Amino acid sequence: MSDLAADLDLIRDAAEAAGRLALAERDAGLKIWSKSGGSPVTSADMAVDQLLKDTLLSARPDHGWLSEETTDNADRLSNRRIFVVDPIDGTVAYMKGKPWWCIPIAIVEDGRPVAAVIHAPALGETFTATLGGGASLQGRAISASDTNDLDDASVLADARLIEGPHWLEPWPAMRFEKRNAIAYRMALVAAGAFDAAINLAPKWDWDVCAGALIVEEAGGRVSDHHGHAWRFNQADPRQNSLVCSGPALHPLIVRRTAPIPLAPR
Repeated sequence: MSDLAADLDLIRDAAEAAGRLALAERDAGLKIWSKSGGSPVTSADMAVDQLLKDTLLSARPDHGWLSEETTDNADRLSNRRIFVVDPIDGTVAYMKGKPWWCIPIAIVEDGRPVAAVIHAPALGETFTATLGGGASLQGRAISASDTNDLDDASVLADARLIEGPHWLEPWPAMRFEKRNAIAYRMALVAAGAFDAAINLAPKWDWDVCAGALIVEEAGGRVSDHHGHAWRFNQADPRQNSLVCSGPALHPLIVRRTAPIPLAPR
């Protein structure tokens, strides 16, 4: 394994540079259009993607590349190590001047993340982790919630989903909030600011890869809603769904979500 401290320095510096560029691009005025699925993309997404690609691949030319804003190439599957990047996670918040957007970057080795950063420029927050090295916010160690009861737990999820009538085992009353960026939601769970984040739809690797390492290094747990562990740099770069929480809550959530079929992909 390479020097993870050097890896982390590289991706943290790149994320911070990307954050500065994203802020400057928005100040200068954005060009906005829609992807084929209808989600928005901006000129800043593309500029940040290019900056990160140039910076990271020039430093590690033997690494593969997976990014939301770069056409996927199966060549990455032959790379033992790849960068997994979302140039701007939470583009809608970014466009509207809200702070809940971030730049997640991970280095994946043999299918698992080994170094990760989630940088939220508008909030001045940078979450980091290395495999076996713990997780930090602004250089201070963080840990996931030790809450062991779903009753009154603070959860990042759609309340309409959880409070619907279709659950075999009802949920207790919980406190729900929303944040635009999936990666930032995971970072907040890692820091213990929320007890859990739940989303039952498939999630792209670039949205969840960095967060997975940061949560697990903070002592939390991450899986799909059937409790299956994630593996990255697969031919289909998606995970089935997201259950992210402190360790005691994870089995309580999965017990309720496991009867729900996996979404078709």
